[in-house]
Amino acid sequence: MTERHRVLIADDNPEMLETVKRILQNDYQVVAALEDAHAVVAEVLRLKPDVVVLDISMPEMNGFEVVRLLRSELCRSKIVFLTVHEELDFIRAAFDAGASGYVFKARMNSDLRTAIETVLHDKVFIPNAPIGQYSPDVIGL
Repeated sequence: MTERHRVLIADDNPEMLETVKRILQNDYQVVAALEDAHAVVAEVLRLKPDVVVLDISMPEMNGFEVVRLLRSELCRSKIVFLTVHEELDFIRAAFDAGASGYVFKARMNSDLRTAIETVLHDKVFIPNAPIGQYSPDVIGL
């Protein structure tokens, strides 16, 4: 049996954490589900998951700050933001911070597993927006 990729999920909403865990647990080893951004940094550095699925809007420290801290510690985990923010400025900021993927919460059932597989293959996952697809050129990648 092949070893499953290790995923850490982080969101300040406990119900969202449970939903994401339910979506991923059959395909991935969910090593932690955390609500606190400071705990996310510590646990990612300790557990070294393959992928971190991270919300942007979290109290005390937002997801962008989390990613910058992880990158400053030379963390190699792939980052996929899972968020309600569909604005281009947020998408650009996510990739500028060091993310490899960006998924809208409204599309997590259809896009989250695809995004994780994409980033695990060292590619970037860019969402399709209701108003059209964001291209790498538009995002600035």
